[in-house]
Amino acid sequence: MWFILALLSAVFAALTSILAKVGIEGVSSNLATAIRTVVVLVMAWGMVFVTNAQGGITDISRRSWLFLILSGLATGASWLCYYKALQIGEASKVVPVDKLSVVITLALAFVFLHEKFTAKSLAGCVLIGAGTLLMAL
Repeated sequence: MWFILALLSAVFAALTSILAKVGIEGVSSNLATAIRTVVVLVMAWGMVFVTNAQGGITDISRRSWLFLILSGLATGASWLCYYKALQIGEASKVVPVDKLSVVITLALAFVFLHEKFTAKSLAGCVLIGAGTLLMAL
């Protein structure tokens, strides 16, 4: 099931890039990011209430709050940079560079989460990095 959800995430991320590139034309990238964020906020809280998960908010630990807030700040910074890059660059070049996040995530997961870094992981990182360079240049 995780693979299907991850694949759907990739499809929606691709749609996000194309729809944003069209929608951002003539709009400040910061304003566009804010509009997108409001839509995501409404959608996320809608899902919380639809699934009746709002009761769990009091059970969240301080540590989880801290890391969720830091994750939110990282997301905001990522989106602001992404929208500005998308506004001034070609989607076909911006998106592959943005997907270097896969390589960076693997490295950070190895260092901070002590996840395995195998020969297969290394090969994937090298191929993603090479593919990004080929597409971005």
